[in-house]
Amino acid sequence: MTISIRDDLALARSLAAMADLVSMRRYESQDFTVTTKPDRTPVTEADREVEHAIREGLAAARPDDAILGEEFGSTGPQDGEHRPHRQWIIDPIDGTANFLRGVPIWGTLIALALDGVPVVGVVSSPALGQRWWGAIGEGAYTQRSDKHEERIHVSAVKTLGDAVISYNSLPAWIEAGRGDNAIALATSAWRARAIGDMWSYMLVAEGAIDVATECDLQSYDMAALIPIITEAGGRFTDIEGRDGPWNGTACATNGLLHDDVLELLR
Repeated sequence: MTISIRDDLALARSLAAMADLVSMRRYESQDFTVTTKPDRTPVTEADREVEHAIREGLAAARPDDAILGEEFGSTGPQDGEHRPHRQWIIDPIDGTANFLRGVPIWGTLIALALDGVPVVGVVSSPALGQRWWGAIGEGAYTQRSDKHEERIHVSAVKTLGDAVISYNSLPAWIEAGRGDNAIALATSAWRARAIGDMWSYMLVAEGAIDVATECDLQSYDMAALIPIITEAGGRFTDIEGRDGPWNGTACATNGLLHDDVLELLR
């Protein structure tokens, strides 16, 4: 059976809708236990419940595909030193620290990568009442609660002096030994904010801000963002300029500012 990109995108969107029901029930009730993982990040029962539900959906719809998730690791067919041909990459709740404090900036991230290249991405943030999605060759879109879906595009800002940037966590930049780089970027922009988590990248895709960049990330934090940003006309690399979600850092821009941003961050 031939599976098209549109088929995979439709599946990812349906899984995100299902995940929203699970996560919002937990978010609104705040009835979960919080523990700390070895990397000192928090995790809740809701994280595990959401990822389990997505994995069950994928097992039913795409039983031959590999899966990489934040909570349960890698499963399914692997290919030695190479990336699996078809691999779903899941962050069940991106922004767990916000989730457990009742801050609405969090979401479920679902991506499909072919040979390590993300080609489908869905970001769903039910507490914000918004979902974003994109797939290679299919464009990038968003839909707010009770409104029609709309195609999104990055901004046309050409100079950093006119740009709005999100640097996310300044302590993370300092811990990575790049605090001066982050400060140089922030002070070169018109406005600099630490919006955080998946939302700052979706704001880049919408054209509301122009740059989002961050240190200390995992592939599941980034994979779903890439098809959305690139299909919206932007560019996504790590802070060294390498493509993909595999190198631990992120730099997302409207494309026009990308080289200038990388120059400051290197």
